[in-house]
Amino acid sequence: MKPGTFTQIYIHLIFAVKFREGILKKAFRDEIFKYISGIISNRKCKPIIVNGVQDHVHILVGLNPNEKLSDLVAHIKRDSTKFINSKSLFNGKFQWQDGYGAFSCNRSQLNKVYNYILNQEEHHRVKSFREEYIEFLKEYGIKYDEKFLFDDLRD
Repeated sequence: MKPGTFTQIYIHLIFAVKFREGILKKAFRDEIFKYISGIISNRKCKPIIVNGVQDHVHILVGLNPNEKLSDLVAHIKRDSTKFINSKSLFNGKFQWQDGYGAFSCNRSQLNKVYNYILNQEEHHRVKSFREEYIEFLKEYGIKYDEKFLFDDLRD
């Protein structure tokens, strides 16, 4: 970064487990989320909070302006997948679903977004991931085709 350059870039990331399977069990979620925080820090970004439920994760990150968002997400997914599979936490192979949601936040929204991410379990007692994700897309005015949003569970 050049002298005299100042940035404040906050991003709320959301992505799901492949086929939205509810396999991120509470017993080992914290270990996974801490690992994801480490990945973010190693990319010279600021992990503000990482949390989620059985089938998806939310991340609030302070983005380093030298880091391309798509590269950060690719590193998070790739490295956390390797970590999860090396721990043999599941029967079979763990994968994240392709794609992600990334929503910008300004500083005045940080407490609200932080608390929203912190309270994911409570929030998802009444709302599915699909409902939540579509609400975000609508709130941010993002056009989408629902058939391309998710890889559904196999029948």
